[in-house]
Amino acid sequence: MATEAKKAKIEDAGSDSSVDEPLQNFLLWCDQVNLILSNKVYLSKKDTVADYGMLAKEDIEEGHVLFSIPRSALLHPETSKIKKVLVEGKSSLESTSGWVPLLLALMYEYTSPESQWKPYLSLWPDFRELDHPMFWSKEEREKLLKGTSIPEAVETDLANIQKEYNNIVLPFMRSHPDLWDPERHSLQLYQSLVAFIMAYSFQEPVEDEEEDEEPNPPMMVPMADMLNHVSNHNANLEYTPERLKMVAVRPIRKGEEIFNTYGQMANWQLLHMYGFTEPFPTNSNDTADMNMDIVYKAAVQGAQSEAEKRLQEKKWKILHDMEVVTEKGVFVFGKNGSLTDTELYITLKVLCMSEKEFKEYQENEGWEEDEGEDDESKAAQALSFEGIPYLAPKWKQLLNTAAGLVLNQYAEDIKSDLRMVENQQLLSKLSDRERRALHVRLGQKSIIHHLQQLTHISTA
Repeated sequence: MATEAKKAKIEDAGSDSSVDEPLQNFLLWCDQVNLILSNKVYLSKKDTVADYGMLAKEDIEEGHVLFSIPRSALLHPETSKIKKVLVEGKSSLESTSGWVPLLLALMYEYTSPESQWKPYLSLWPDFRELDHPMFWSKEEREKLLKGTSIPEAVETDLANIQKEYNNIVLPFMRSHPDLWDPERHSLQLYQSLVAFIMAYSFQEPVEDEEEDEEPNPPMMVPMADMLNHVSNHNANLEYTPERLKMVAVRPIRKGEEIFNTYGQMANWQLLHMYGFTEPFPTNSNDTADMNMDIVYKAAVQGAQSEAEKRLQEKKWKILHDMEVVTEKGVFVFGKNGSLTDTELYITLKVLCMSEKEFKEYQENEGWEEDEGEDDESKAAQALSFEGIPYLAPKWKQLLNTAAGLVLNQYAEDIKSDLRMVENQQLLSKLSDRERRALHVRLGQKSIIHHLQQLTHISTA
């Protein structure tokens, strides 16, 4: 691995650094906290996919350390000036999100003129660049994102944020009036900081995932959050006991933007959590959800009599009892087929059983003689997009009907969205929100539409 470069001088930071005072102050702060930036890169708002970004000043070899930051410069409850207060109040700050201590630390540091992180936090003077759907109007979400599951997720987020603020944060702030003022540290600021954490925080991987350890809490990593995301990234954050390092994972050419990855994220997840999307159809990690109850509705819709409908009801109940399906569960499809193949395989099998087969299945309490260790691989193969055309006709018909029900949930059909994305003149007239929503909708629709085509049964 290449050795770390000397601290970058301000004049090497990029062509626009001289007029970008917040960026200039941030880079001066980086020097002060011993954050080491390679002299082969610079920060800029020009030629980047969104807001600030990092670009290569010259060709960069794989393994080159783009920057490294000491752990003392990371922002989290343990490094905040109010660490003692947060530790003493730990028991009263427990929440479903687990983010309350970091949010309280951020509210304090963001509004404190003496904060160690002021030059870093000043890069986001009012959080206006955060454009998560939680900041859209409800009408806008329902109009642009109908059928994507994002409106429902946002409503849940907003309710949880308000509940957490009113029941946990507000009482704690009122008990420490020397540190927080509810007028200044408002619900609006709290919501903005939730979005800030969603978009810019990092979670250090646990050392041993097999031990079912609790995930590490999020933390803010200055400089790392300047890198934008794509699924086909060229840099990765590495964690060592003393420093965090951003390392090139492949050669990077001069002028190329340097991208980190937030993981295997579908476009709906990127929009919900980070406020942006990858252009359709470039996101190789795109997925589409099919609510589990839609498969049940499709099965009932295909029943030929009241007796068959009652039979499907019994089948659905046993699937619930076996915890194969849940009330708000989803079957997930990626670009190559089902990603929840075991659950979907069992569901299709049970819902397509004859009355006699189902009776035997009940008597065996869901166990069958042919079940073995290779069931998971069998399900994965059968429910891949390569295997789906060879499913039994009943299974295909059920999936086809369910796919149609999913597509009917969207406001526009797939052809309308395809015409929009393929016509640059029409695309250019869309607002940023309309364009991002289009990428989400089309990514999901294309997956479900492909499933529908693969399960079509010709009546000729």
